[in-house]
Amino acid sequence: MNKKIKDILQIDQTQPGILRLILNDPDNKNALSDQMMHQLHQCISDASSNNSIKVIIIAAVGDVFCSGHNLKDITKARANADGGREYFSDLFDLCSSLMQAITACSKPVIAEINGVATAAGCQLVASCDLAIASDQSKFATPGVNIGLFCSTPMVALSRNVSKKDSMKMLLTGDMVDAAEAKRISLINDHVSAEKLNDSVMHLAEKIATKPLSTVKIGKEAFYRQYEMSLSEAYEFTSKVMTENSLADDAKEGITSFLEKRDPIWKDN
Repeated sequence: MNKKIKDILQIDQTQPGILRLILNDPDNKNALSDQMMHQLHQCISDASSNNSIKVIIIAAVGDVFCSGHNLKDITKARANADGGREYFSDLFDLCSSLMQAITACSKPVIAEINGVATAAGCQLVASCDLAIASDQSKFATPGVNIGLFCSTPMVALSRNVSKKDSMKMLLTGDMVDAAEAKRISLINDHVSAEKLNDSVMHLAEKIATKPLSTVKIGKEAFYRQYEMSLSEAYEFTSKVMTENSLADDAKEGITSFLEKRDPIWKDN
């Protein structure tokens, strides 16, 4: 693996079952460069099929969680013969692929935000299954301020936040503080910076105790039914629950509950 790529993304798996991916390019405000996105995508894809990993955390070094795409790279690409069209297309396709990989990953992904998350950085937060921020964190989709509407961040944002709250963020580009981010459901909670890591790890450890196969079934079903009509969603999830009910862990979980003992999960 390229050393430069290793350096901009720290990989920590010292805690059993928990993979921490730490954006480590503070000089560039942890921008989602090609290298950063490729490395994140690879780590998430690998973790999805690794049974030793139960939960993924995405955190960052410095006071900017992620600033989105590097505007210097975008400006540089304008000097290409096509004015940057191919670069822009590849960049946004790669980013979209990364965000979809987070959703498709069989493991829950938690964003640990201690600082500013803007544009595609805000998209990254919204794409994660769960998000906890420090009290000092701020969020924005400010593309409108520079003539580049945050259209791809809008996809993840509008699937977490109400229509009017999403449009307000997108149309004004204003910063949203942690309290407001919680109110509009962009994040789950906010805590002091001193308590952030402990809060995220406590949440990750709790999820890591759940049966791996059950969590995988549930996460996949959640995102699939979300886009369906009410009747389609019930038809689909009824089939999912039928198959889930036949699984060994469902049998063990129900039996242990009735016998008033702790379950022994097959997959954990």
